[in-house]
Amino acid sequence: MPGKLIGRSAAVALLVAGAACLPAAPASNAAQVASALADPGRAAQRGDDARRHPAELVGLSGVHSGQRVLDLIPGNGYWTRIFSTIVGPKGKVYAVWPAPYAKEASGDVAKLRQIAADPHYPNVVVQVQPSAELTAPEPLDLIWTSQNYHDYGDPFMGKPGTAAFAKMAYRALKPGGIFIVIDHKSAAGHGTADTDTLHRIDPDTVIKEAKAAGFDYAGKSDVLLNSKDPLTIPVFDKTIRGHTSQFALKFRKPSK
Repeated sequence: MPGKLIGRSAAVALLVAGAACLPAAPASNAAQVASALADPGRAAQRGDDARRHPAELVGLSGVHSGQRVLDLIPGNGYWTRIFSTIVGPKGKVYAVWPAPYAKEASGDVAKLRQIAADPHYPNVVVQVQPSAELTAPEPLDLIWTSQNYHDYGDPFMGKPGTAAFAKMAYRALKPGGIFIVIDHKSAAGHGTADTDTLHRIDPDTVIKEAKAAGFDYAGKSDVLLNSKDPLTIPVFDKTIRGHTSQFALKFRKPSK
């Protein structure tokens, strides 16, 4: 798959293959995900698809056309491009950094501003928010955080706390809105102890915090798990970087 254009049938096949552990995505979502993965604008990033599993994970979210999405700390825009194509001209994608993180990622912020200025992605809005307090200009259908939930417990972010972040996400979503958390897995029982040293967090802690914030647990995907990751070394260690064992969790804000 790396370096080759993904057609609709291949992307949908990936979605089906990885869906055994999660609720089936609507057919309309599967078709939209497949179309987004075939977007020529993301050709340079397509080589990462084999390890990042976008068909399965975006399928997990159920995102579809016309929705409002917040892509939190979006890196080089890997997910942002996909969301932009899916939500289309009637939707919006907010690519958001809290200011403490933006200071560490000025190059990524500049890259996203380039994406937002590209006529191919006219629905992308880049925001650097003044603090770690997450806000949104309108109620959201989806908040997506990939590998950054754990950062909210760390000193460079001002230590607002991961539980506090879950509450921020809850407030920013519409009733029925979806919160997707993808992050590096820590050893069982470690809670938030490894967030600053290893950049990992226990998925059971994320589930507990999200439920305490008011979310319903709505599913997961195991496509990013890696049994060869010892879970006890930093995610930037050369022996595991880019191949850490990660969890992907789906939460839903109750409709009432």
